[in-house]
Amino acid sequence: MDKPSLVIIGNGMVGQRFVDEVVKRGLEGSWNIFVIGEERQPAYDRVALSSWFDDQDDNALSLVEQQFVEEGPVEYRLGTRVDVIDRKNQTVLLDDGSTLAYDHLVLATGSYPFVPPVPGKDLPGVFVYRTLDDLANIASWVEEQDCKSGVIIGGGLLGLEAANALRNMNVAANVVEMAPRLMPQQLEDGGSEMLSRWIDELGVAQYCGVMTEEITGDAQGVTGLRFAESEKLAEMDGIEDNQLGTDIVIFSAGIRASDSLGRDAELEIGERGGVVTDTQLVTSDPNISAIGEVACVNNMVYGLVGPGYDMAKVVAERLAGSAIEDGFAGGDLSAKLKLLGVEVASFGDNQGNDTTTDIVFVDPVKKVHRRLVLDENSQIVGGTLVGDTSGYDLLVAMARGQMATPEEPQSLVLPDYVGAGSASDMELPDTAQICSCNDVSKGDLKEAVANGCHTVGALKSETLCGTSCGGCVPAMEDLLKVELANAGIDVKADICEHFAYSRQQLFDLVRFHGHTSWSDVVAAHGSGRGCIICRPAVASILASLSNGYVLDESQAGLQDTNDRSLANMQRNGTYSVIPRVPGGEITPDQLIELGQIAKDFDLYTKITGGQRIDLFGAQLSELPAIWQRVLDAGLESGHAYGKALRTVKSCVGSTWCRYGVQDSVTMAINVELRYRGLRSPHKLKSAVSGCTRECAEAQSKDFGIIATETGWNLYVGGNGGRQPRHADLIATDLDDETLIRTIDRFLMFYIRTADKLQRTSVWLESLDGGIEYLKEVIFEDSLGICDELDADMAKHVDTYKCEWQETLESPERLSQFVEFVNAPEETSTPVWIRERGQKAPAPAETEELVIIGGP
Repeated sequence: MDKPSLVIIGNGMVGQRFVDEVVKRGLEGSWNIFVIGEERQPAYDRVALSSWFDDQDDNALSLVEQQFVEEGPVEYRLGTRVDVIDRKNQTVLLDDGSTLAYDHLVLATGSYPFVPPVPGKDLPGVFVYRTLDDLANIASWVEEQDCKSGVIIGGGLLGLEAANALRNMNVAANVVEMAPRLMPQQLEDGGSEMLSRWIDELGVAQYCGVMTEEITGDAQGVTGLRFAESEKLAEMDGIEDNQLGTDIVIFSAGIRASDSLGRDAELEIGERGGVVTDTQLVTSDPNISAIGEVACVNNMVYGLVGPGYDMAKVVAERLAGSAIEDGFAGGDLSAKLKLLGVEVASFGDNQGNDTTTDIVFVDPVKKVHRRLVLDENSQIVGGTLVGDTSGYDLLVAMARGQMATPEEPQSLVLPDYVGAGSASDMELPDTAQICSCNDVSKGDLKEAVANGCHTVGALKSETLCGTSCGGCVPAMEDLLKVELANAGIDVKADICEHFAYSRQQLFDLVRFHGHTSWSDVVAAHGSGRGCIICRPAVASILASLSNGYVLDESQAGLQDTNDRSLANMQRNGTYSVIPRVPGGEITPDQLIELGQIAKDFDLYTKITGGQRIDLFGAQLSELPAIWQRVLDAGLESGHAYGKALRTVKSCVGSTWCRYGVQDSVTMAINVELRYRGLRSPHKLKSAVSGCTRECAEAQSKDFGIIATETGWNLYVGGNGGRQPRHADLIATDLDDETLIRTIDRFLMFYIRTADKLQRTSVWLESLDGGIEYLKEVIFEDSLGICDELDADMAKHVDTYKCEWQETLESPERLSQFVEFVNAPEETSTPVWIRERGQKAPAPAETEELVIIGGP
């Protein structure tokens, strides 16, 4: 071979980024490049590892095209281990006995999961949480053993992700952390305590400040954990005789640098591990470099992907002959992510010291904890955010010194929802870093937009922003909209970067092809794993079209907290039960039974403005029993938890009122029963008034009906919420049949064409031509789709089933409605008070918003 050989050991995220950087600089023309990867798969996204459980598709996480692996200018040897580095002869010995010569060697071996020397760690049913193979083995064990309860040893980032993975497999998750709090490296006491409150409400048990003494079990598998003696154990639920039962154990107790090859080759090793390098990432052997988690630079080993990417760039530049003068100057450890659906961020010096001052904002009701750390000059140097990460990019820019901290920084600790003066009211400088994983600044993104990158996908390809953890994607999307608007360019209505379609276009595609699952939709029309934007949107589309049980098969993982419980979660973790009361009409026996249910289960009871009776304070495990009683009384689910029809309010109409001209109650009942359970982009409300006195307030509803002497007037697009809108009159003096047909078409056209989470009021205003255009579609069939709209609604009416009833008929579905799968009879114990003769959630230790500290 006439070219020198560059050998890269390791094909993780950093190793592959180094390959990308090398190829980007054209070094394949002057080097023979070899990649040795121990795993069978090419590089994949470990940051998004837990998303594998969504569809168990290895390829969805891949960071490199298979064609590049097989036919590209770099030779990949996957499923291969390097056993020995022979520095004298500059060769590596592979596990198949062959050798490979190198002129320069790059160690990108990453790290391995630390497993404490606990007796029982080698029992069947004990796993680590690090690779795709690990996840596949976990999934297989859960299915084969029918696991009900699991333990995660380690309460850091990855440990909480593992807990969520178990939870999504309907396995009760228990997190065991030796430190006194969760996420001890990222959060201080207050932030960790607030995170713990969030996780409590999700049903994940936490055991902090305890030490595992032994994992118990036999050849058939694990059975439990035994803890070392501790006074704390007596205060913890679920532990008997210092033991906690479990069917599976997952270690996520930290990582260690995979530096054994370097040690054996007698390279210099750091005091706490890692192959020592200089700032150019050169080891004690000038022919060997180290990058990523295996490298120890200035006595520091970096466990995040962002610094590893910076290292890859430094080495690639050096090999290309244009070394970066300062080399690797240190990595940023800021991180923003969602853990079990909870927003969490830490940045800069998040722990502080004796010379720093803290400003703390606490909102116990919304479970928000925000803390800023200021130096002696009142400059922000770090912080932690839990429950609300608004203003994160600006705060990070201040902590990095990219922009000055205001003279009075107290307002910066406020979240957006408090009002003006928060960090989000300020503008980021162009030097501010948007993507810490790939070192992309606001200025880099603006330049890319100016050069023709007008979609999120194009920005990702050009700048790599958002291609790692994904936490910066919302900021990138906001910046793109602003820059395109400033340039007078229309903003595309794509749902997100995973689907190059608007919701309307995707709805039509799903309907035309008859897709019934997330995996079918994303395989045919999308890319990647999806996100918090597109997954619920697809769930809504599938529910609107199929009218099936929303928690079956692949749809379950797409639903939000309320839909997954078929009930609304309240602020103290309990649930409300809201039966449907069509038209507000209820029999005395039904009214008495609801009262008896409320007494038997001690539920707070309230009559709502939508003429329904709400029952608050039910435990998750109580829901099926309450539903059964409700159904036995002749009532059913009111779908208050879903984006669906909520209520059809009515006055008493001509039956009782001396001013009424039509039977508004009967019409309201007929309308509500026809459209019950109809899933839509946003919730729907309606009302029927028996005369023009408008006692039911129909003109403030998504569709409202007002009686006339000869029929019904129909109003659409109203909204009585935060931004009220008076409904538009679309038709007058309609007979019953024409009225219903008109509403059918209006609703189905809205469901087809509205954007995600778009109310009918906003949708109507966004239609080109507004109400007149809508009239043409519905009455004149200008689009030729009225027969389809009619058929779609008929299908909904014919196939409707009450989700509560469907749940009660299935033991498998019922098994999901327990707080602790390993102890179904156990429930949590919220703290209650009595107010006006009924129970209510006890206020937090302080109900007021608190701001502590400041310069």
